[in-house]
Formats: sequence, structure tokens, C-alpha cells
Amino acid sequence: MIRIANAQGFWGDSLEAPMEQLRGGPIDYLTLDYLAEVTMSILQKQYSRDPQAGYARDFPQMIERGAKEIVERGVKVVANAGGVNPETCAQAVGTSLKRAGFGGRLKIGVVTGDNILGRLADLVAQGVEFQNIDTGSPLSDVFERVRSANVYLGAFPIAEALSKGADIVVTGRCSDVALSLGPTIHEYGWKPDEWDKLAAGIVGGHVIECGAQATGGNCQVDWETMPDLAGVGYPILEAEPDGRFAVTKHPNTGGRVTMAGVKEQLVYEIGDPRSYMTPDGVADFTTIQMEQAGPDRVRFWGIQGRAATEFYKVSISYAAGYKAVGTMVYGWPDAHMKAKLADHVLRVRLDRLGLRFDAIHSEYVGVNACHGDLLSGQPSPDLAEVTLRVGVRGNDAAAVERFTRELAPLALNGPPVVTYPSGGKPKVEEVIAYWPALIPKRKVTATVTVREA
Repeated sequence: MIRIANAQGFWGDSLEAPMEQLRGGPIDYLTLDYLAEVTMSILQKQYSRDPQAGYARDFPQMIERGAKEIVERGVKVVANAGGVNPETCAQAVGTSLKRAGFGGRLKIGVVTGDNILGRLADLVAQGVEFQNIDTGSPLSDVFERVRSANVYLGAFPIAEALSKGADIVVTGRCSDVALSLGPTIHEYGWKPDEWDKLAAGIVGGHVIECGAQATGGNCQVDWETMPDLAGVGYPILEAEPDGRFAVTKHPNTGGRVTMAGVKEQLVYEIGDPRSYMTPDGVADFTTIQMEQAGPDRVRFWGIQGRAATEFYKVSISYAAGYKAVGTMVYGWPDAHMKAKLADHVLRVRLDRLGLRFDAIHSEYVGVNACHGDLLSGQPSPDLAEVTLRVGVRGNDAAAVERFTRELAPLALNGPPVVTYPSGGKPKVEEVIAYWPALIPKRKVTATVTVREA
């Protein structure tokens, strides 16, 4: 059995979780998942401004903090912190190890080949259509505005890096489950056509990929009685050679590992439960067998899988105009009515200025922001306060900028009992939209290199 601990569910997750996973008990691998779809576009923008950027800078800092535990406890680390610049990330990791006094003690593996932004025009010329999976639209609709294009690579390149002696593996975009599936493939020698075993690894990776979301965080079940949520433990996958596994956490940490909580994570972002597709295989979630095998321990078995498809998924981002969002807070009495009048006044003024947007959206936080309009034609409740939140989106940056200047005047020339938030004038931001597509696997080559730190 191997123990794989996840300590990051996204870029911005707890900075302390990796250290707690390293110090809380025995583990064989530490995985860190930094990349969401929008993250790639952010990193690409950083890279375009600075060729030494484009990766999750938190990762080398974490390595420096945890170097002693990583070396002395023999923990291997796998992370997709490389973003769009894995090589530079690996160099920064090497520098961090030297600063921590462990230079030359570990080998760093780098997986590249996912970033196809520079190849996009040539691939289109070769006949790769990159149709939007959701809409069927051709990439030509947005080609000139594309900001990033990254293939979701699978777990076998990670396994290859480990087999070549890597102690720390840095990747760019890969499937979330690949971070834990790669070590399992490496340890047990699973073959690319052992679909049931791979499916088990896929399900296990899916359970732990979002960090504490599997151990009581963001959990709807019994959230009000969750023990020590402030000290929540992050998940650990205990994987066995035949595909069976258990999910647990370190002792004396907060949160819970229960059937109900794990099931919430299982249905997170899966689509058809019979066909959860990854680069390495298709897992059938309807075949999952699971049981509560003790306190903070859920055991899985019997998972079935099918052959992987001939395609990789591609995450493409493109510029889609500009946006700005601003708020005003209205107080009792008649707070909701005041907020509605302020919204009406704002929209009339924008119209009279000739400002046009692709979209303008208003919410009344405290009345309808989370679940839509709950009033259903009923009179407004006598609420103590309501926040008016207004957002606009359009291709004309100047129009969006002018919107940001029309909100503040409502403090004096709009309805009464109002507070203009201390954050000041809303900020104009570029809108980055997501374009999911497919690419034949034969068009993509993953490259694995390993070197001493």
C-alpha cells in the first residue's frame, strides 16, 4: 500500500496544508493541484510579460519550507505548479532546495508538451478543428483573441518521471487525477490497458483532488457540527496494487471523512457518472462499491473502467471583452425598494449617456443573489440592509470605464441611507472566456526530463 496525500485543491489554497500533510504522519507522496481553467490564462498573461513567470510561485516556496521533511522522510512530490512555464518552475525549485541546504540531494522531473499555444495555427492548418465541445462553433470565431491553449496530459508521463528517479515532479496542464494516478502507476506497474485498475486510480484521484472538500470542507452534510473546521485535515489516498483504496486523513486533525462527505466530492464536476473521461481511461462511477471502514476512513472497491478515447481535451482561453462590478449598500427602512430604485436610476443614466453593453446584470444581495428571486411577486421584506451589486460586460473598454464612474454619484444623488463600499471605484478587468476542445492524441507528445536539483 502507498499513501498519497493531497495538500492543494487550487492555486490559493491553504499555505499550511502541505506542511501539515508532511508533518502529520507517514506519507509516500505529496500532491498539489494548482491549475483551474482560468488559472492557465492568468499564468499565460504573466509569462507574456515576464519569461521568468507563468508558474505557481507558491510551490518553490513550499518546497523550501518543507525540504527537511521531504528529504528526511523520503516523500516524493508531484505538482502541476509548472503552469505554462514548467522548466522555470523546476529551476526555482532547485534554487529553493539549495537555500534550504538540500541542494544536490533530490532529482527534479519536468513534464512538458501540454502547451500548444505556439503550435495552434499549424495544428489548425493540419485540419485539427478545435470545435467548441459545448457549442460546436469553430475556433476561427475567436482565434485572434486566444490567450492560452493547453492539453490535459495523462498520468503516464508522471509515472515515467518517477521511474527515472525524480523525487519532485513538476508538470504543466494535466488531468487533476493524474497527479495521484501517476505515482500509483509507477509503484504498481499498471499497464495502459488495465482499465479497471486505472479507473480505480481515477476515482481515487477524483476524491482527493479538491483537498479538504473530501474531509469536511465545503460540505453540506452536517456542516454545523463539523469538528474543528479551523484545523481541517486534508485527504490521504491509501492505494493498493489491485485497485482497491481507502480515503482517510491524519489523526488529530479537524473535519471528517464519511460516506456522505465523500459522495459529495464524487459527484463534483463529473457529468455522466457512467463515463467519467480522462486521458488515461474512462471510469464508470455507477460501479463504485464503498463503505465506512472506521472513523475517518472510507474504503472503495469493485470499480470498472473502459478504454481511453483517442483524444485529449484542450483548455483554450480567449479574450472576451471587459467587465466591471460595483456595489452599493442600502439600509432600513425599505432597503430593498431603495436598492431597486438605485438600479433603475443607474440604468437610465447609462442609457442617456449612450452607453451600450453586451450584458448588464443586477443582484440584490440578501434577497436574490444566491438562489434567484425568492419573493415571487410578494412585497419586499423589511430587511435591515440590502447590497445592490451591478456588473457590466462589453467590448468597449471606455464604456465599461464610464460605468465605474456612474456608480459612486448614487451616494449623494440617489436613494437615501446608503453606504458606498470602502473599496472605491470598481475596477475594469479583461474578461477571459473558456473554450473546451479536443485534439487527437497523435498530435501531442509529452516530454519527460529528469535532472539533479
